[in-house]
This record gives sequence, structure tokens and C-alpha cells, in this order.
Amino acid sequence: MTSHRVVSRDEWLEARRALLEREKQATRLRDEINAERLALPWVRVDESYVFDTPAGKARLADLFDGRSQLIVYHFMLAPGWPAGCDGCSFLCDHLDGALVHLNHHDVTLTAVSRASLPEIEAYKRRMGWRFPWVSSHPSRFNYDFGVSFDADQRAAGSVVYNYRDEPVETAFEELPGLSAFARDEAGAVYHTYSSFARGCEELIGTLMILDRAPKGRNEGSTMDFVRRHDEYDVPLKTACHGAAAT
Repeated sequence: MTSHRVVSRDEWLEARRALLEREKQATRLRDEINAERLALPWVRVDESYVFDTPAGKARLADLFDGRSQLIVYHFMLAPGWPAGCDGCSFLCDHLDGALVHLNHHDVTLTAVSRASLPEIEAYKRRMGWRFPWVSSHPSRFNYDFGVSFDADQRAAGSVVYNYRDEPVETAFEELPGLSAFARDEAGAVYHTYSSFARGCEELIGTLMILDRAPKGRNEGSTMDFVRRHDEYDVPLKTACHGAAAT
């Protein structure tokens, strides 16, 4: 346990009240940012993206499943990888319980990866997940939305990730992100928002709980403690998509 001062209850209450004011400031700032996010302009999506789904081929508009809002989690799983990204897997462990609430609030959530549908479904079975997950392999969807990078893009020495140039040394073949879309009554689809890297962190309830634990996240680098939920007895791998445990 890290060393902390031990004080009287009165002194603790004084410090806690001071922190509460900071927490209230953060809550108000979050509300302001949420309002600004909702006020962002939209971009119409005219590209005819095609996805492989358990029900067959589907367009982006079909992924809404009859609702007017769609959240896509760009899951790092490329063709041929033996397992999905451990960080993406950590995030997606939190999604199933939200589905019923999102669906009843006119929001569909799905994961999208470039891996083939059989590869996706095999990993989904291993993890025991229920949320929708489709393959963008037939299209440029993940490339166009800034989370996958082909050889030509990487040959330039840097790629555009999280709205800035990222050196290829730190920009892998796949990177995480989240994109939001709206569909109007005429069937037109609009891109409304995307977020990358730690921008998706608030979806991970475990981190929010750890932030309130005595040791916090207790990490040396971002999420260095994370394993796939069936691998906590397996030594840490250097690549997030390292060989899966058997």
C-alpha cells in the first residue's frame, strides 16, 4: 500500500469537501462537453459500405436494426489474428448489460472488425459475449473511419489517427475507436461523432470503479494490468493481439 497521511476525521472531511468541489467542477464540465458533442454538425455518408453479418450481407443503414441511432465500436481484430485486442476485449466485457437499455432508447450498438465473420464469431464464443458484431472485411469502412491502416498508408511514415499524425512506430495495423451515426426517416445515414484512444475510456466501468479504490488504477502505463478475462493466469504479452490461451 502506498504511504498516505493518517489524520483525524475532521481533517479528512475538510480535504474531502475540497475534493468534492473539484468533482462538481468536473461534472459540470462533462455536461458542457456533452452538449457541445450533441451540437456537432453531421456529415452525410454516401459510401455504400457492405458488412458480413450472421444474417448475410448488410449495408451501414441495415446495422441500425430499425432504430435511428447507431454506435459502432471499432474492435481491433484483423484477419488472421489469433485473438482480439485485450484492451478492446476489456471494454467489450462491459457492453452486454447495456444493450437492453440502449435498444429501448432508440440506440443500436454493434462492434465492427476487419476479421472475417467466422473469426469474429469464434472469438465472440470464446468470450461469451452477446452484443452484435459484424465484419467490415468486404469494404473500406475501418480504413475510412481512421482505425485501420494499410501498407500504402503506413509507407508514408505516419498515419492520421485521433485527428493528428501518428508515427507508424506507434500506429499499428489496427487501433481502437468509436463512431456514432444517425439515420433519418428517408433512410439517409449521417456520421455524427468519432472518438479514439482514451476517448472511449468512459465506456469501461471497471476503470471508473478503480478510480475510486484506494490504489486507483495502480498502473505503470495505460491499462497495463489488463488481460482477457480468461487469461489472468497467463503471463502478459507484448502485443495486445498475442497468441490466445488454450
